[in-house]
Amino acid sequence: MTDHGFLALAPQYTTTSELLSTSARRRGMDVEVLPAHGGAGAALGRRGGHYYGGPAFAARVVDALEVALLEPSDDWLATLPYEFTRRRIAMATLGEARGLSRPAFVKPPSDKSFPAAVYTSGSCLPTRPELSPDVPVQISDVVTWAAEFRLYLLDGEVRTGSQYATFGRLDAERLDGHRHEGAVLEFADDLLAACGGGLPSAVVVDVGLLTTPEHGAADQWAVVEANMAWFSNSYAADPDRALDVVLRSAGPRAQMAERDRRFCQKVRVSKPRQRMLSP
Repeated sequence: MTDHGFLALAPQYTTTSELLSTSARRRGMDVEVLPAHGGAGAALGRRGGHYYGGPAFAARVVDALEVALLEPSDDWLATLPYEFTRRRIAMATLGEARGLSRPAFVKPPSDKSFPAAVYTSGSCLPTRPELSPDVPVQISDVVTWAAEFRLYLLDGEVRTGSQYATFGRLDAERLDGHRHEGAVLEFADDLLAACGGGLPSAVVVDVGLLTTPEHGAADQWAVVEANMAWFSNSYAADPDRALDVVLRSAGPRAQMAERDRRFCQKVRVSKPRQRMLSP
């Protein structure tokens, strides 16, 4: 029998982990729900592992599983041309962000150390003792998204996608057959042709329709953010095609492509920090 490897799941149940595990079993893969305590459990020493779950739990088990976790660089969004963001975005430290004197959307680029939200000024940012002033943050102009879509990308192509929100409210709907499908895919094609080389071979990119056009211009499409496929909600995306992306995004280190090494947590190359937006 062909060895299809196995999918290791973090112990916390989610609807996405259920959908992905069903798809994995359908293609002949074993599925292992890892123990909450005790590391990789029965998966320890097994070859051909893939992972789906949160980054905090992943840090405890990926070495034992010999899995390479691919994730976009923290500064990818901040380095995109304005035509793809339609707003000012920059990287800074939390300490620098506290100097902001205007409303801004502030978030940790890759973890959830504090809530991603619109803060009326830098003085409103969290001040918990464990939050170092040197923690990197992403700062962007405040905009309104009429609709937001999650795209699963593999080797520079959209494999599947889903609308996940309208005007900030959860509203999952398949991309296939959606009234905005053509516009979403056209924007994604343009984005990937211009900037796809700055992303891992397997990644999730969120895009959206802005409702704050400048000078009376028509609504415009823009990138919301990029995320790790191995820790993303699939919403209404096709789970079989989403699984293709997840498996590549968190698969055996021995099979990792050379181009992806800079996006692996273990060997990721740090990029120069971008200049902060003026307060």
